[in-house]
Amino acid sequence: MSRLHFLHPYWLLALPPLVGLAVWLARRRGRDGPWPRLLDGELLPLLRLSEGGAGRSPWLLFGLIWTVAVLALASPSWQRQITPAYRAPAAWVVALELSPSMDAADVAPSRIVRARFAVEDLLAAAHDARVGLLAFAADAYPVAPITSDVATVRNLAQPLSPSLMPESGDRLAPALKEAGRLLHAAPGTDRQVIVLTDGFTDPARALLTARELHHQGITVNIVGVGTGGGAPEPNGNGGFVRNAQGQVVLTRLDAGLLRRVAAAGGGHYVPLSGLPALIADLHAAGSRQMSSGVAAQHVRLASWLNDGVWLLPALLLLAALLARRGWV
Repeated sequence: MSRLHFLHPYWLLALPPLVGLAVWLARRRGRDGPWPRLLDGELLPLLRLSEGGAGRSPWLLFGLIWTVAVLALASPSWQRQITPAYRAPAAWVVALELSPSMDAADVAPSRIVRARFAVEDLLAAAHDARVGLLAFAADAYPVAPITSDVATVRNLAQPLSPSLMPESGDRLAPALKEAGRLLHAAPGTDRQVIVLTDGFTDPARALLTARELHHQGITVNIVGVGTGGGAPEPNGNGGFVRNAQGQVVLTRLDAGLLRRVAAAGGGHYVPLSGLPALIADLHAAGSRQMSSGVAAQHVRLASWLNDGVWLLPALLLLAALLARRGWV
């Protein structure tokens, strides 16, 4: 009995008013019904045929029936059922660039806002995949480890912006290494890195690191944020970066470089508009792992049984008494 609890306890709030209503109706009716209001009190005893012919009051029985019905609806439970389940062996790490150039506005309203929308889409599409999140600029910083709690990762991603970075920069290699470290700690065979970036300043190191991750069974995918035409590069202080001649520096998306790094990592490069196609590829990769004979992770789920069904026979029996002649 120490395990007894109710799965839907708010139904119990229906007990006090309805029990009170039944008691009030029983007192209001009395054993003479409405006749005392119509006949003289001295005449009523002479008109009563017999005490035995008076029907029983239904209100107490009605209150008992409703009590049993409410208890059944509240779903008492004291047993747990263990059922086997399976989890796809997929793990994703989303790496979001937070360099000052991500505040550029060549894609409305800005690159960082559109990148956060893309992170939302990726998290919504994760389904059974476990997801981790990291942010990078001059260095990489884990935001969330590999977890199945996608809602928490989503909450952590919302406030991310370039102003949070302790040091400005634009290096991809540290982010790829940190993503690899997170994925090595996660079991499974379908391991994916999804980088959202507008470019980086260490292409040689990034290519080498992406190739190393690919050899370790980790796929690197890149989502390009920005346009080839570019936009003035913010300096993080409300102005724009200028060159030695005092001209405003434009930050442009080098799709060719991003595509080469993704190819070195065995993955895909897509612009922001191609994110749905990348998500479909990620799901297809997980399906290929399952169809190739890779075993899914065995998970055991425990759920409480609804034992309120055992109250139904008593409820039917009590309800049948309302229709029995002479009982009400």
